[in-house]
Amino acid sequence: MKKNYFKPLILGISLFSISVFGQQEKPKYNYQEAFKPFFYQNNATETRSASGKPGHNYWQNRADYNLNVSLNEEKNEISGTSEITYTNNSFDDLDFLWLQLDQNLFKKESRGSALLPISGSRYGDSTSEFEGGYKIKSVKIDGKEAKYSISDTRMQIDLINHLKARGGKTKIKIEYSFVSPNYGADRMGVEPTKNGKIFTMAQWFPRMAVYDDIMGWNTLPYLGPGEFYLEYGDVTASITVPSTHYVVGSGELLNQNEVYSKEEVNRWNKAKSSDKTVIIRSADEVNKATKVAKGTKTWKFKIQNTRDFAWASSSSFILDAAKINLPSGQKTLAISAYPVESDGNDAWGRSTEYTKASIEHYSKQWLEYPYPAATNVAGNEGGMEYPGIVFCHMNSKGESLWGVTDHEFGHIWFPMIVGSNERVHGWMDEGFNTFINDISTKNFNNGEYYKKESAQRMAGYLFSENLEPVTTQPDNMRERNIGALLYYKPGAGMKVLRETILGEEKFDKALRQYIKYWAYKHPTPEDFFRTMENVSGEELSWFWRGWFLNKWTIDQGINSAKYVDGDYKKGLILKVENFGQLPMPTTVQVNFKDGTSQEVKLPIEVWKRNTEWTFKVPSTKEVSTVKLDPKGALPDIDLKNNTFNMADAKPVEKINPKEYEGTFSNKQINAEFVLKAENDKLNLVFGGQTIPLDYQGDGKFVNEQGGLELAFAKDKKTFSVEEAGQKFEFTKK
Repeated sequence: MKKNYFKPLILGISLFSISVFGQQEKPKYNYQEAFKPFFYQNNATETRSASGKPGHNYWQNRADYNLNVSLNEEKNEISGTSEITYTNNSFDDLDFLWLQLDQNLFKKESRGSALLPISGSRYGDSTSEFEGGYKIKSVKIDGKEAKYSISDTRMQIDLINHLKARGGKTKIKIEYSFVSPNYGADRMGVEPTKNGKIFTMAQWFPRMAVYDDIMGWNTLPYLGPGEFYLEYGDVTASITVPSTHYVVGSGELLNQNEVYSKEEVNRWNKAKSSDKTVIIRSADEVNKATKVAKGTKTWKFKIQNTRDFAWASSSSFILDAAKINLPSGQKTLAISAYPVESDGNDAWGRSTEYTKASIEHYSKQWLEYPYPAATNVAGNEGGMEYPGIVFCHMNSKGESLWGVTDHEFGHIWFPMIVGSNERVHGWMDEGFNTFINDISTKNFNNGEYYKKESAQRMAGYLFSENLEPVTTQPDNMRERNIGALLYYKPGAGMKVLRETILGEEKFDKALRQYIKYWAYKHPTPEDFFRTMENVSGEELSWFWRGWFLNKWTIDQGINSAKYVDGDYKKGLILKVENFGQLPMPTTVQVNFKDGTSQEVKLPIEVWKRNTEWTFKVPSTKEVSTVKLDPKGALPDIDLKNNTFNMADAKPVEKINPKEYEGTFSNKQINAEFVLKAENDKLNLVFGGQTIPLDYQGDGKFVNEQGGLELAFAKDKKTFSVEEAGQKFEFTKK
């Protein structure tokens, strides 16, 4: 154990605990606040373990759907029935049920419509005359008419007999219709093309709200920014469309022999065993096809263990596909559907290649893709994700098409597999996904589209005073801040955690474990935090507290650099300081005049009880510059103090420490110090302790750790020490 330099020495005053430097303006960093204990406020429960795992009695309810709908192309109308088998696995009997009616966002009087700014929004147009929303024709529970009420985007169904806990089941049948908006809050819609409309259909059937162990019923209304929180189950869907249409949907197409021509079936089967993209329906065939429907076709799909289902339909679709190779040896199918306007190898002609590469990478890196198909659809959405299918803008091409395709399919892992509550914790899907996209893009085609980003250049953006904390609910943040707070800042935080704090090996193991723990379940932020700490073995509460819960900034700087005793051959003394509120492990690069360099790393523990830190670099060469964070891994808000030029260093004259030896006393406080030189170093001897002193020039000696400074007079017969505004003068005997 090291000697305690902070022991009270004189009249109960901790002379060495307060540095004269402390009389200057205090830095923002407070290590007691950063490393404050009791970060986790909730003890383990039966449903959630303290280790981050689901608890031994974890439960979640289940919703299985049988959907049967028809598309009226002229009216843009969807009509049909949703049959839901709902299983109550909770410990509670349920007296009523809540369902989500997301299409009601598009009613003129909806809460979401009332929030639209005059200037417009990606979530709607305040001047639109469109009147959407569900028309509910009937609601039945176990075959009997049910009493229900609708409040904005929610429906509550009263139960005559409560639904029993631990396995009680009920069947809900809802007959409904709605007219699709052309642009449905950037999540679904209708887009005209020269060969017919493209219908991208999502949030198209009444869905069960989640009943969980955190909130009970989760009934936040759908306002646009906050996405979705859904139960898992199996979905079968029968979708009847005009006979000229081709339909793609979540999951597996069950009746391709009924809806495709014989030649198209042959191409479809060929694609299942081809690593190269196979054209199933070509641009030429689309252009030559009849535009007049003769009746209808019904397309049937099934997907298991899913939280949602989406589909797209059009007479304008070019279709192509290729097989996806999974680590287990299983195969799935990458499919693309797009109009002739999007054709071309510089555009959607590479969509299936992108889809295949993205799914194969994430399956190998994190967890295997679970669905029988992965379909990319060209529509009017900027980009939107659903289980097994995504919608990307039809005008995207090249790097932008890769980026949006990779991002939307990355969402299969967050939140389609790891089913977090997007409406409350949007950063847990968008931010995590933004992070894994960076790794995927680096991996794709030898980095074809990869550009290494410097976190330093993002500091002003990530730490803008106008941003709310990352953990702000999406509906509670300014729309202009959504990109920073849901995507880039949490994504950058994950990258810092991986590359600077934990290292790739520790981080990847912990994140894979988190995905494994919470696949097809409902984690909270605390479950993620706990898992990362338990698997990595590192204390990370300071990071969660600063980066996610608060708006703390990173600002580390070099205070001073000098040679030991003014001689570069004896090494370099550096002083670094944590000016920002958020500490970080510190990397220092010492650059020598001969063109070589040396790197020193300081662990986070340096900042657990210090605002500044002085250390020695054992070098023997002349230094040109010293630089913090040489690779730009941290978004430091002030780069001016990250580099120190040794030419600017104040030269320290060489001294003979023996000239300062002696016994010095102060009669006022009846204290006596002994100064003794040993190995070219002056030491203070007091109360059985020997405290080394470093020479600063101008007759000043300091001990950084003890916060002690001795200022000698020119004759070396007296020195003074300051504490709390008082000066104590010691005279040589």
